[in-house]
Amino acid sequence: MRDLPARIGEIAGGAGATAAAVTVFDYANASQLSHCGDRWFHAASTIKVPLLLAVYHLAEQGRIRLDDTLHVRNRFQSVTGSVFRVAASRDGDSEVHRRRGRSMRVRELARAMIVRSSNLATNILFEFIGLEEVRRIVCEARLDGIEFRRGVEDTAGFEQGINNQVTAEGLARCFRLLCQDGFFRPETREQMIEVLCAQEFNGMLPSQLPREARVAHKTGEISTVCHDAGIVFLPNRKPYVVAILTEWPAQIENRQPCVAAISRAVYEHLTHE
Repeated sequence: MRDLPARIGEIAGGAGATAAAVTVFDYANASQLSHCGDRWFHAASTIKVPLLLAVYHLAEQGRIRLDDTLHVRNRFQSVTGSVFRVAASRDGDSEVHRRRGRSMRVRELARAMIVRSSNLATNILFEFIGLEEVRRIVCEARLDGIEFRRGVEDTAGFEQGINNQVTAEGLARCFRLLCQDGFFRPETREQMIEVLCAQEFNGMLPSQLPREARVAHKTGEISTVCHDAGIVFLPNRKPYVVAILTEWPAQIENRQPCVAAISRAVYEHLTHE
């Protein structure tokens, strides 16, 4: 994989990104590449992946049930102690907002959190489980490179510099837990993979891959970062895990094609196309 870092730098620099980090683990030959993989980035919505893992881990242990119902409300406590709400106009999903005042099952909220990146569903689950419990599970799973500090859309926390952070290596570790025995039972891994494969925002990791590729992934994008990470399943080949994190000047808007091009470069390098 010696030439891939140079290609990553060329793609990111040409698009105007100020930083790019990529971690790849290829199960076809058990090889790993990490280009700036220990650099920390604002997590944006990629932080929803470790929360998904925490939900399913607690369900495996019998401490919660995926069919438990939670009240849908839009009022949360900031890490600063103030109260905040998730603006529907800034949320990727409208269905959870329409269900306010009613109940939704944990599995429905988890799916909405990933498939359409619902911030409201995320905060309902996050408050249900609790920050310390999420951190405990992240530690138990040895997910170095994941720093969970608050719910999403917590503007007061953001203004004080309290942000969820990830590294490419940390996100890659999350997805590797779904590919191998150990932390989760096989049936639990398959359930989470199915949710991640249903992701509706597909302009990055999958967009320049062959049509037959099946990608279980999660995106994350705010004003200065644009990320995607997941597992790429290809016919007649073991899968590979890839995490692509990028940072940008706020004035550059068209950032997803850069992540898509890096994803294509990784694919070409691994498959020798």
